[in-house]
Amino acid sequence: MCAPDRELYSPTMDTRGPSAPFLLEASGLTRQLPARRGEPDRHAIRDVSLTMRTGEVLGLLGLNGAGKSTTLRVLSGCLVPHAGSVHIDGHDLAGEPLAARAALGYLADAPALYDGLRVSDQLALAARLRRLPRKAIGPAVDAAIEECDLTKAARQRCGTLSRGFRQRVGIAQAIVHDPRVVLLDEPGNGLDPRQMQQMRELVHRLGERRAVLLSSHLLGEVQASCTRIAVLHHGALIAERSLQELAGDGQTLAELFASLLETGAPGEVAGDGRSRGHDGHDDDDDDGGGGGGGRRYAP
Repeated sequence: MCAPDRELYSPTMDTRGPSAPFLLEASGLTRQLPARRGEPDRHAIRDVSLTMRTGEVLGLLGLNGAGKSTTLRVLSGCLVPHAGSVHIDGHDLAGEPLAARAALGYLADAPALYDGLRVSDQLALAARLRRLPRKAIGPAVDAAIEECDLTKAARQRCGTLSRGFRQRVGIAQAIVHDPRVVLLDEPGNGLDPRQMQQMRELVHRLGERRAVLLSSHLLGEVQASCTRIAVLHHGALIAERSLQELAGDGQTLAELFASLLETGAPGEVAGDGRSRGHDGHDDDDDDGGGGGGGRRYAP
């Protein structure tokens, strides 16, 4: 969570439309899995390319083990790709990691919170780790609390919060430095219907002046929250469409998803529908390390 001191985001920086610059641009991302003797190379993700602009909420859709979490870890700089590049707000994540991460907020699948800290103190800690100027920390925490609707929970200790509130605190922590790009890994997992609706409303607010990418295997969550979808299958991106295009074709998201999984990823045998990764694990595959070939990201 390191980032240099910088000016907070200003609405005058907000540009939209097809001619607007990309806030997130990923090209040819590939992450290999550990080699097994006598077996061909395996990949957690292979040749994944994505672009996003202000005001877009992109849903990265796929079965468990498809490579969604690995993709977000690579985009956030937590994992090094063996091939490909990532640019955040025009900054190369490998060559300019501090500037790129200053424009990036990331919520992992489980928020990293200190149970003994009050919500406001947790966010102040996150702001300090983001190297916000001392005078900016209070206003930044207040803004994140307001945007994530945490006013009533601000003085509660994180360990007493429900899962829904913990997810919102995790998002507040990810946006306390007011990034232009926000990555959310399965933000709706484990939420009850009321909490899910609140999460959808929050994602809409986040997307009003940012680029937001969320991963999910829940079709309803993506349908209600996103403006575009990208489908990941066996580590490969097999489709990317706007929900407006989908509606114009008279096809539901469920129908598109089912047809794509039957077809399978390019160059791969179609999946058998089991929620398993390349090496048989239920979660997204990776060796957990940051090593590998290609360019290195600074810690």
